Amino acid sequence: MRRQDALSGLALCTGSVLEPVKVPDLSAIPLSQLLVMRQAGREIVENYRVLKKAELNIVGEVLRDSLNRGETFYEFNHYPDDDVYDRESHAQYYYHTHRSAAGEHGHFHCFLRPKGMPAGVSPIEYPATDPWPQGDEALSHLIAIAMDGYGFPTTLFTTNRWVTAEAWYPAEQVIRMLDHFVIDHAFPSLPLNRWISAMFVLYRPHIEALLRKRDEIVWTWAAEHPGEDVFEDRELDITSQLDISVEDTQWMVELALAGRIR
Repeated sequence: MRRQDALSGLALCTGSVLEPVKVPDLSAIPLSQLLVMRQAGREIVENYRVLKKAELNIVGEVLRDSLNRGETFYEFNHYPDDDVYDRESHAQYYYHTHRSAAGEHGHFHCFLRPKGMPAGVSPIEYPATDPWPQGDEALSHLIAIAMDGYGFPTTLFTTNRWVTAEAWYPAEQVIRMLDHFVIDHAFPSLPLNRWISAMFVLYRPHIEALLRKRDEIVWTWAAEHPGEDVFEDRELDITSQLDISVEDTQWMVELALAGRIR
């Protein structure tokens, strides 16, 4: 179920656009959502706990089968080989490495395929110079999660269309897709899949902010480069980015809850 790959080793994701994205004000988040975020944070930490007991980590889990076969870890390759796909939710992800960002080992790219999308969403109409995927290949890139060498997340970021060879859906439609990203099986690892699903819950407000900034950056860029296909411009790769710390985010959630629960 690998996505159509138009990168051919070219996607450098060098971070050409790194305008700051403001950390969401969690005090404005509904109480019901804060409680769900708290539980997601606990789920993330629990998966760290069970992995640590076996001297494992999140990145090691996604690479495990390949390394157990004695294969060399190559930049740009997808791990696992054919991506991770949930046939019920139609969520999909893979891990790879190629960026030179300080402290980054690699990152997860997370997608949703059309069969799992909510009703009423569709790619924008745009005079593309490179054909966009159609049908069930018209997937949407939701977010990327950068990881450090110890197996912990450091950054959330979004990308331009050419980086992931996706179809382009407006930010508000992609936001409607976020609840549908669930990987509910044990390949390649149950703790890994529970962790990545929980990341979408804990960081839901942050991902929403990143997606809105993504669209702002893209259309500002398009206005500044008339006559060019903004979605194929290799000078525009990273469209929004936010450094994260699960521990800090948990603390912010608890602080927001303390202001609501007396």
